[in-house]
Amino acid sequence: MAGPTSYTEKPETTGVFPPFQSEHYPSQLVWLTISFVLLYVLMSKIALPRIGGILAERSRLIGDDIAAAEKLKEQSDAARAAYEKALADARARAQGIASSTREQQAREAETANKRTEAQLNERLNAAEQSIAATRAAAMGHVRAIAADTASAIVERLIGKTPDAQQLAAALGDGSGKVG
Repeated sequence: MAGPTSYTEKPETTGVFPPFQSEHYPSQLVWLTISFVLLYVLMSKIALPRIGGILAERSRLIGDDIAAAEKLKEQSDAARAAYEKALADARARAQGIASSTREQQAREAETANKRTEAQLNERLNAAEQSIAATRAAAMGHVRAIAADTASAIVERLIGKTPDAQQLAAALGDGSGKVG
């Protein structure tokens, strides 16, 4: 028999790996060329255009997303600027209102102070007039009180009531002599 009859028998070996044998080189080169051309055609006509399309689509989507993000950022910046302007306007209005309220309250307080001061001046004038009237009335009674007191003192000292003319003369000249 020319070939092995059982699995345990080994064929005759020449000691060289068959792809490395020189008689197989031409067929290997032909198949290598056919495989390369076939892979090249498949890659250039089918796979690479699909990959290129996918990359172009992704690039376009990324560009669109970046453009949308920039547009949203611009809108956000515009909204922020409008908010800050509105806030500044509101602060200015609040300061104006506070200022006018302060001025109005100051005017009202000044008016109230003037009114209170006028009332106090009126009361003071009335009190001064009352004091002057009371003093004048009291001064008018001082002479009579002095005459009564002097008469009582003289009567007590000498035991006799002084004459009204002598008493008036003594009180009138300020010498203090009773006759």
